[in-house]
Amino acid sequence: MILYLVIPCYNEQEVLHETAKQLKEKMNSLCGMGKISPKSRIVFVDDGSKDKTWEIISELHKSDSIFRGIKLSRNKGHQNALMAGLMTVKDECDAAVSLDADLQDDIDAIDGMTDKYLNEKCDIVYGVRSARKTDTFFKKFTAESFYKIMSKMGVEVTYNHADYRLMSKRALDALEQFKEVNLFLRGMVPMVGYKSDVVYYERKERFAGESKYPLKKMLSFAMEGITSLSIKPIRMITALGVGIFTVSIIMLIYFLIRHFMGATVQGWTSIVVSVWAIGGLQLLSIGVIGEYIGKIYLETKRRPNFIVETYLNDESEDCK
Repeated sequence: MILYLVIPCYNEQEVLHETAKQLKEKMNSLCGMGKISPKSRIVFVDDGSKDKTWEIISELHKSDSIFRGIKLSRNKGHQNALMAGLMTVKDECDAAVSLDADLQDDIDAIDGMTDKYLNEKCDIVYGVRSARKTDTFFKKFTAESFYKIMSKMGVEVTYNHADYRLMSKRALDALEQFKEVNLFLRGMVPMVGYKSDVVYYERKERFAGESKYPLKKMLSFAMEGITSLSIKPIRMITALGVGIFTVSIIMLIYFLIRHFMGATVQGWTSIVVSVWAIGGLQLLSIGVIGEYIGKIYLETKRRPNFIVETYLNDESEDCK
């Protein structure tokens, strides 16, 4: 099989040399065991980095033909960068493995992924964390809550799986048919529906540099996933509206009874019910509906998810 590794990069100059070294050793090992073809490649996708990431990628490509580089015209975010890499190389390989550049994903899991592709004919193999020992309590709690909420919302996601996965060419061709502008690959890939399996691994500490997913981005990413793949929040508003309307009727009857018994201050009842309950519900509803309208607006524009500025793909020699 011709295997490509696709690695999105954004300001990864601190870790890129070590990542390239370890991935090359892994590819040479797989090649030596006869699992992958010498035409297999490692592809770094520069997502509009502001540091020397692209310079390093270019140097790696010049030094060894196993390395390739894709430079996007501007920063488009992790999901778009990953999609750019996969769609660029899908016609050149039999399967592609996507992983992050920070070496937190155990690259030895690639062995298990290739085995399941070759021996069990799996089109998709998910890399799943076996534990969260390296996470803080807050990170662990929020991450597990995210997967549970996604499941409750009716979104099919693989628990404790990020974007470390193997996809066959057939699966990549199917993924290309998804035309969403708002990408959430963790939820889109399971929709492909081909035979899949999982490989468990222990996630490591980041080798160097800083995380590109602070709390703000994590929350934004979670919101993107929920609103891109589920309409349950809108249905929840409907259910909430019915519930509050029912409660309002009951409270209205109660306050009317209290009023005629002379136990309330005149005007207090209507102010409490209208300003706090109905006002809060309206603001919440407008916010959720607005999120969906915004996504519809972006989808109707049909803007490209990415624009490839440069693709370093010289075929001077095979990997050794």
